[in-house]
Amino acid sequence: MSNKPGRRLLGQNRMLWLLDALERDPRRDQLIDALGARVRALPLGRVRDVLHGTWLGHPVHPMAIHLPIGSWMSAAVLDVKPGRSRQADVLVALGLAGAAPAAVSGLVDWAELRREQQRVGLVHAAANTAAVGLYGASLVLRLTGRGAKGRVLGYLGLTAVGVGGLLGGHLAYRQAAGVNHAEEVPHVVRDGWHRVGGVDDFPVGEPVRCVVDDVPVLVVRETGGEVHALAERCSHLAGPLSEGTVADGCVRCPWHGSVFRLSDGWNVEGPATAPQPAFDTRVTDGHVEVRLPMEVVPETPYGSDAVASTSADGHRPSG
Repeated sequence: MSNKPGRRLLGQNRMLWLLDALERDPRRDQLIDALGARVRALPLGRVRDVLHGTWLGHPVHPMAIHLPIGSWMSAAVLDVKPGRSRQADVLVALGLAGAAPAAVSGLVDWAELRREQQRVGLVHAAANTAAVGLYGASLVLRLTGRGAKGRVLGYLGLTAVGVGGLLGGHLAYRQAAGVNHAEEVPHVVRDGWHRVGGVDDFPVGEPVRCVVDDVPVLVVRETGGEVHALAERCSHLAGPLSEGTVADGCVRCPWHGSVFRLSDGWNVEGPATAPQPAFDTRVTDGHVEVRLPMEVVPETPYGSDAVASTSADGHRPSG
């Protein structure tokens, strides 16, 4: 059976089919482009990286949502217990206060995602916005003596939060938004030195893509002769760093602008929240060789003495 848009695959449940259809639906792309451009144009400076979570090592948004979700779920429990309305009101208000930073961090991340992820993320944001509106109205009703109606709106808000959570889970676990796309590198590349090309294959200051154990590797030779090597696929969304720009000892991803230090792979600027795996390098008999740093080499089925010879793929320049 062909995988055509709008057609359910054999064995595919309806919920997954709807989510996959949402990824492929282009009808909101103009809105996505306009909103994404506005978010990226916000003069946030270094605050943008704080919101991305570069200081934390992973996105801030999943952590930030715990306050509103936890507060509102607790309020829902108290709403079924007589005499707990005041405490429930406080929890609803606390959730509303916590929703703002969660929303801002999520919006900043969303603006740097792939189109399919943005389509799902837009509906995720709409569901959570509806939840905030319902809880805001619920709080007003509670504070003006109409607690019964306020509780009804609160439960409707919690339902909207559940829908938003479903879409958020799809984003994170099905579409891999916010995950480290370079995490597997130390587990795939075998230990030992790997020859990637002659010194002359690497023009000074130019990013060059090679392959080690089927893993793309970025190699850059500096003016003084020092050679640096990083995992070539950006940890943010697997962008090709070999197509990026090299300046001031760093490489900038061409897709979303993440900046990594060539010497150790550290993520100097977001949206990437994880550093790039960096390789040790050496020049032997006029050839560049790379290996994983010994302190990060994991246990592998190949054994500690295995050394694989490698060659560059079609992107490797000729001598």
